[in-house]
Parts: sequence; C-alpha cells; structure tokens
Amino acid sequence: MERKGEERQMLIAMKGHPGTGKSTLANAVARALKFPLVDKDHFRDCTHTIQQVLMHTSSATATKLLNDLSYEAMWRVISTQLNLGLSVVVDSPLSRQAHLNRLLEMASHSGARVVVVECKPGDEAQWRKRVESRGGGGGGSGWHKPSTWQEMEVLLEGYGGCWDYDVGEVPKLVIDTTAPVEVAELVAKVIEFVNS
Repeated sequence: MERKGEERQMLIAMKGHPGTGKSTLANAVARALKFPLVDKDHFRDCTHTIQQVLMHTSSATATKLLNDLSYEAMWRVISTQLNLGLSVVVDSPLSRQAHLNRLLEMASHSGARVVVVECKPGDEAQWRKRVESRGGGGGGSGWHKPSTWQEMEVLLEGYGGCWDYDVGEVPKLVIDTTAPVEVAELVAKVIEFVNS
C-alpha cells in the first residue's frame, strides 16, 4: 500500500488472548503498511532475570510488577512514535478497558485515528494446539506466556471477563485467526478495514 504524506496517522491496536495469532497478524500488517510495530512482549521478554530475583518475595507480585513495567515501557515507545508523526501497530492483548483508554488518550494528543483488530479463534482445538506447541518456560522469548491449555484457562479465569468490553466509537474488526486462509488474506482484510 502506498502512503501519502498527508494521510492521517493511525494507531492499529491488536487485541486478543495469547496464542490467537495476534502477533503473526500484527507483524504481517506492520510489514505491509511499513508502520513501526510495538509489541508488549518484547519488553516483557527482557524481564526474566528480574523476575527470578523477585520470585523470592512473591511470584504474583513479581509478575504484576514486571507486567506493569512492560506496559509502561510500551506506552512510552508508542507515545514517541506518535509524537514523531508515525503511525504504529500495537501488539498487546488489550485485555483491559484501561489499556484501550490509555491508547485513546495518547492518540488524541497526536490526532491519530485508533482502530482495533481483535483476533478471536473460531476453532478452540486449533487455538489450544497453538498454545501448547509454542512451549514457554526457560529464559528465552515468550517464557512468560501460557504454554499449556491449563495455564491458558487459569489466565482467562484470572481476567474475570474483563477482556470482553465495549470499545465504544472505536472502529473494530474481529478476525477468526483459525479460519483456513493465508495470513496474506487476513492482512488484506485489515488493510481494507483500516482504509475504510
């Protein structure tokens, strides 16, 4: 897609649980549109050593503190990109209304248009297979993500349904990321939606 200098700045906010294909789609959309990609997991991946040290206090406290730190770092990078006049693709679960509100606040300062692309797997068995096949643990990338379906169920239960909120006036596209289509076809749908 060709971008003109006068086009309105965009903030494409990906939304969805771990293992839904959100990061795969976010990367492909960012590549196609030539927008910077800001991925919350890139920040969280860097906190493994700190989490190991903090585990001596409280696992739940360490996890919350480092997750909050990851979001704060992500917000700052997004704000910088928007202040530079760049559009951006944001890859995070967007599991809480407060996270969307923070993005909307940042976008309002730069005049960027916000759209939400929610990745929802229509085939739970395929989603489960993705979660369990990507592993986790260790100290590498993704160590903090659910790597079993049981861990996913615990995560979803912990959310208490907070991910299922109304985005209000924000345009939203819901994509079935388990549909038998190529990623390029999903990217085309997102680009068509963003341009509408």
